[in-house]
Amino acid sequence: MRLPILTLTAMAALFVAADASAQTYDPRYPVCMHVYTPGGFGGGGGDYFDCSFTSLPQCRATASGRSASCDVNPYYRFDQPPQQPRRRHKKQY
Repeated sequence: MRLPILTLTAMAALFVAADASAQTYDPRYPVCMHVYTPGGFGGGGGDYFDCSFTSLPQCRATASGRSASCDVNPYYRFDQPPQQPRRRHKKQY
């Protein structure tokens, strides 16, 4: 009886401890800056994305002198037509 309970507890702990991958890209901006953070003596380095840029030159100016690179946002839709207000139709009774 103990073995199934321990197995289920271990499986539940693995699912709870797993990283949740959220969307890191802002779909409203076409350019993202990928910033690399160094790991110190005890490790802990990582990276993150800053998707708040409207052009590559703007991103490159911000990334200058940092350990970062600019990339095209993979979630940005370049073929978006300008949004127009929807027309409302009156119901006739």
